[in-house]
Formats: sequence, C-alpha cells, structure tokens
Amino acid sequence: MGTVNVGVIGVGNCASSLVQGVEYYSNATAGPAGLTHAVCAGYAVSDVKFTSAFDVNVSKIGRDLSEAIWAEPNNALKFADVPHLGVPVREGILSDGVGHSAAARIDAHGGATLDDVVEHLKRTDTHVVVNFLPVGSQRASELYAEAALRAGCAFVNCIPSVIARSAEWSRKFADARLPLIGDDLKSQFGATLMHHALVDVLARNGVRLRNTYQIVSGGNMDFLNMQDPERVKSKKTTKVQGFGGAELPAESVHFGAEYVAFLKDRKIAFIRLEGEAFGGTTLELELRMCVEDSPSAAGNVLDAVRYMKFAMDRGIAGVVDPVSSLLMKATPRPMNESAALVGLSAMIDQ
Repeated sequence: MGTVNVGVIGVGNCASSLVQGVEYYSNATAGPAGLTHAVCAGYAVSDVKFTSAFDVNVSKIGRDLSEAIWAEPNNALKFADVPHLGVPVREGILSDGVGHSAAARIDAHGGATLDDVVEHLKRTDTHVVVNFLPVGSQRASELYAEAALRAGCAFVNCIPSVIARSAEWSRKFADARLPLIGDDLKSQFGATLMHHALVDVLARNGVRLRNTYQIVSGGNMDFLNMQDPERVKSKKTTKVQGFGGAELPAESVHFGAEYVAFLKDRKIAFIRLEGEAFGGTTLELELRMCVEDSPSAAGNVLDAVRYMKFAMDRGIAGVVDPVSSLLMKATPRPMNESAALVGLSAMIDQ
C-alpha cells in the first residue's frame, strides 16, 4: 500500500516519542507490548516515514529530526535509538505558537511564510501533517491547516485549537477532498480515558454524578505553557468534554494543571468523582495515576496518521468522525466508543 509520509509541526516531546515509536516498533524484535495496532488500516508501523518537520526553536532548526528530538527543552524519555533520518527541521511560522510562560525557555525565530511551508510539504511529498504546537496556538494552527490544504495533505490536530470543530475548516477540507481529525489528542492510556471510563461506569450502574475534578501535574513544556491562564482555557474545554463533565453545571466540574519541573515528562493525575447512589446515598471515588506523558500520546498519533492515509486512499474527506471520536477529546460530532468502532469498521470495509 506504499508509505505514510508524515510531517510534524512542533518538534517537542510528543514528536520525540512518535519518532522513537516508529523506530522501536518497526524493529521486529521489539514485540507488540504497548502497541494498539501493529497494522492499522492496512499500514504497518514500518510504513510510516517522516518527510518534513517544522519548529521555531533555534536549537532545533537545521538539525536532522533524529537529533532535534533530543534538543532542550525536550525531556521525553528515551526508549529507542533513532538513526539519521535525512529530514532537516525547517524554520516554521511563529504567529502565536510561543506563550508568555514558555518564552524564556525558547530562542524563537519563525520567519517562514505560508508559501514556504506549502512548498516544502509538496516537495517532500508529505501526506499527513500532525499539529504538535503548544496549547493556545489557535492562529498558528490555522496557518498550518491552510498550508496542509494547499499542499494536498490530511491534517491531524493534536491540540485544543478549534479546527475540526470549526464548520468553516471542516467544509474547506471536505471541498478539497482531504481528511481532517481533531481536536485535542487523547492519550493511549491517560487521565481522560480513565476519567471517562469512571463516569461511564457510574452512569451505567445508576449513579448520578454530582461533582468531579481532574488535576494534572507534569514538568514538560506543555505544562509550563498551561500556566498561562488564557492559553489553558481551550485545554479546559476539551478536557471537560473528553472526560464527560460537559453535562454538569460549571461549578460542579473542574480541571487544573500544575507545572512541577522535576517531574519532567511524567504526568501525575488526580481524579475525584462524587455521586448519588441508591436511596440518595453518597458515593465518592478517587484515583491517582502516573504515566510518561508523551509516549502515552504517541501511540494514538501512530494510529491517526495511518487512518488518515487510508482515508486519502479511499477519497474520504472532511472530518472523519469515527477516528476523531476514538482518538480525540473534542470532536464536532461525538460518538460513543461502540458507535465509533462500528463506523470505523464500515469505513475500512467499504
């Protein structure tokens, strides 16, 4: 079926784990542990090739992608030795891609134009563009989405910027006969998945949810960026929708994020649910979980890019609802997991 040529926007921790993951699972001796699908939509992990990368951090621009993933302030766990990829990181578009909280940690350039990005995506024959920009980068995300459209690429929006949920962007991708998924990636096994599962099991067993919160902490640039009150607003919206708290009054649901430098790329989540059980009795549930943040996200991106290439192969355009519902926190037409899996099966079998 050929290759899945991937371009990454933002060479941070998530890009590091994705690049490492392709190397790790393309090795036949690595085994399937931690991998959701060895073959997804007809594509093996070894079919995924990186063809382009963009960043605005001077420490990464001009370096091969295999080297740039280790440049500071990246601090993702190393689990694979990545050979030279022959993919130099290009200077990207700055726009609103660097927030106040993170500015002191990054020597930011970003003089690329939209035309520069489009030309490079075309020249490298990139099929799928993955948006790994920091939380709050709405304008920059829109510029890269436009670049993907003009270059004939699918777009995977891994951050809370409003792209797939925008009727305008959805229409643009549909008109261009290109697939789109978003917004805000779920981790393969993360706090959103666990929180949603707890909310769901309570509802299925007759417990009425009254109050809930999720508080997460970590030491990567994503958490530092979320210390900016304006930039974290979009994250709160997608988080609450993702774990099933959108139906509660605003005062009954809370999401918070704290930057703790020594945690590096580890994420610690505390989840609390309060509900009304049989006879009006009180039920309280608390959970603590700790994961390596970026590797947990990379597994779902690996599936996302393969689904997007399959959609391109089949001429499926616009927001691909089953894939968005399975892999994203906030999608324009949410589906429960069972319906999404049925829709995905129908898409693949058609």
